[in-house]
Amino acid sequence: MKPERGSGVDIQRKPEWLRKKITPGDQSKMRQLLGELRLNTVCQQALCPNISECFACGQATFLIMGKSCTRLCSFCNVEKSAPVPVDLDEPARVAGAVAGLKLSHVVVTSPTRDDLQDGGASLFAATVTAIRCSSPDTRIELLIPDFKGDVPSLESVVASRPDIIAHNLETVKRLYRVRGGADYGRSLEVLRLCAEMAPDIRTKSGIMLGMGEQEEEVLNVFRDLRRVGCAYLSVGQYLAPSRRHYPVQEYARPELFESLRLRALEMGFGHVESAPYVRSSYHAARYA
Repeated sequence: MKPERGSGVDIQRKPEWLRKKITPGDQSKMRQLLGELRLNTVCQQALCPNISECFACGQATFLIMGKSCTRLCSFCNVEKSAPVPVDLDEPARVAGAVAGLKLSHVVVTSPTRDDLQDGGASLFAATVTAIRCSSPDTRIELLIPDFKGDVPSLESVVASRPDIIAHNLETVKRLYRVRGGADYGRSLEVLRLCAEMAPDIRTKSGIMLGMGEQEEEVLNVFRDLRRVGCAYLSVGQYLAPSRRHYPVQEYARPELFESLRLRALEMGFGHVESAPYVRSSYHAARYA
């Protein structure tokens, strides 16, 4: 995993295993529903390459609390503008979409909202409650920010009893400068606290390859995650949303993803998705 020198790999020269076709027409039905319910998805905001596949089969990761993030991660396409006031009716609308789509597994996430006293933890909890009321058999996965490590905020989320709590490390410790406002140790502590508060709720994290990391650094991330009780893991290729974002340093080959998947399983992860187009919420229902 030796990065190329210079300003990164030309994002236009993707290898053959990263030439996934995105068909906008496949998204029309989902986009119509989201528009009617005034809901956002991280699929749209982050320009996810899997959007056609997921939207076509009725899968989406709901993005609550607006589209603007208060952090300055240089790899992310989510907006970096002033956040809007939270919408207290949003949990009910998300629950309505889950029921309308008859989802067996739903993922709910948000931009980081450091402007809110609890970081939005109460809105996550309210969304879980609303979904439980209308779709009691749906598995609920929350992909949460770090809430600045605030314990009462984490307690609020855990008390709502989702099935999975995810928080992504995104990259190796040495490269955490790309995550403006985040802290590697604090993110690990978030996962540790969640696992400690409710051992029966599975925790999950994700990391991207191709940002300049070395393989041993990636394996160290896996070890750190296992030490804090993380049960599930996703590993995917970083793809820069534009030339303004942090440049891709390397396109990891599919064989490396498979090798890392096997190593992670050997370390004790209960389920691992590892491939170039894997994202944290991609095939989320497979984690069990």
